[in-house]
Amino acid sequence: MDADTDTIHGDAEAETIRRILTTTGDTWAVVGLSDNQSRAAYGVARVLQRFGKRVVPVHPKAATVHGERGYATLADIPFPVDVVDVFVNSDLAGAVADDAVAIGAKAVWFQLGVVDEEAYDRTRAAGLDMVMDHCPAIEIPALTGQPG
Repeated sequence: MDADTDTIHGDAEAETIRRILTTTGDTWAVVGLSDNQSRAAYGVARVLQRFGKRVVPVHPKAATVHGERGYATLADIPFPVDVVDVFVNSDLAGAVADDAVAIGAKAVWFQLGVVDEEAYDRTRAAGLDMVMDHCPAIEIPALTGQPG
């Protein structure tokens, strides 16, 4: 994030990160997660699992990843999702955030480099927690003191 965005979100964002990681819930839909081991989503999903999160792959291929069945869209997931973790380009991320609201998720997490202030505002206005331009594979170890 740039300095202006840091100023806007500041300490409230740090508290939101802590809340999402510790109390929001353990079912994380990871949008953009495929069985491609060279993609960042693959490694981050593994870290989430090591820290007790259920990872649900969301990708057009709907591949099974890390032992979890994949779904083509968020709307296809037949059970509640707590957090939607977004690994798509910023220009596509807003639509994913809107879908997260539509399925009743509790929080949206935009990965490093994924920023959409309008989506942030819409998502927060809908009552969901949201962070942008952060990675849970970095934040969880920082919060817990355990290696990722």
